Amino acid sequence: ELDLNSGKILESFRPEERFPMMSTFKVLLCGAVLSRVDAGQEQLGRRIHYSQNDLVEYSPVTEKHLTDGMTVRELCSAAITMSDNTAANLLLTTIGGPKELTAFLHNMGDHVTRLDRWEPELNEAIPNDERDTTMPAAMATTLRKLLTGELLTLASRQQLIDWMEADKVAGPLLRSALPAGWFIADKSGAGERGSRGIIAALGPDGK
Repeated sequence: ELDLNSGKILESFRPEERFPMMSTFKVLLCGAVLSRVDAGQEQLGRRIHYSQNDLVEYSPVTEKHLTDGMTVRELCSAAITMSDNTAANLLLTTIGGPKELTAFLHNMGDHVTRLDRWEPELNEAIPNDERDTTMPAAMATTLRKLLTGELLTLASRQQLIDWMEADKVAGPLLRSALPAGWFIADKSGAGERGSRGIIAALGPDGK
C-alpha cells in the first residue's frame, strides 16, 4: 500500500517477491502508448485494422470490429475496461512488442517489472518463472509515476485514470468491499494455476 501523494509505503506484504502480472500489465501498456501520444509519435484517433487471424482467446470487444477496426483510444479502453487480449496484442505491436514495454519501464526507473510474451501465453504463471512478472513495491511505484507523476501530461494521466475507473471486470474484488463514496481505479488479472492479481488507486470521498 503506497500513498499516491507522498510515495511513502504505508503497508506491505511480500513487497519484493515476484508475482505474475497477468492482465494488470495492460495499464502499463496503455501508459506507454500515452507516452508516445504525448511525444507526438502516436495518435489516439488512429484506426488500426486487423483480421480474424489476429484474434486470441478472450477478445469480447475486438471480435466485434473485424470489419471496421478500432482506434488506439478504443483499443486501450477495451484492454483496460474489458481486459480484451487482442486489443493488448495490437497495442503491444504499436510500441514494438513486450521488450519495448520492458524498456519503457526501465526508462521510468523500474528495473524489476518485465514483459516477455504476448497474450495469452503471458498468463502461464509458472512457479519461479521470472517472465512477465513484477514485485508489489515496484508495481506500486510505477503506477504512482504513471497516475500522478510528470511522466505523462495531465490529460494523459487523467485518461489513464478514467480507463481504470471504468473497469468492468473487477467488480467482485476490491470494488465490492469498498465503503460507499470511495473512488477506485483498478485493473485485475487472472492466470493459470489459480493466479489472481489486482492493481488499484483508491481513496475516500471520491478522490
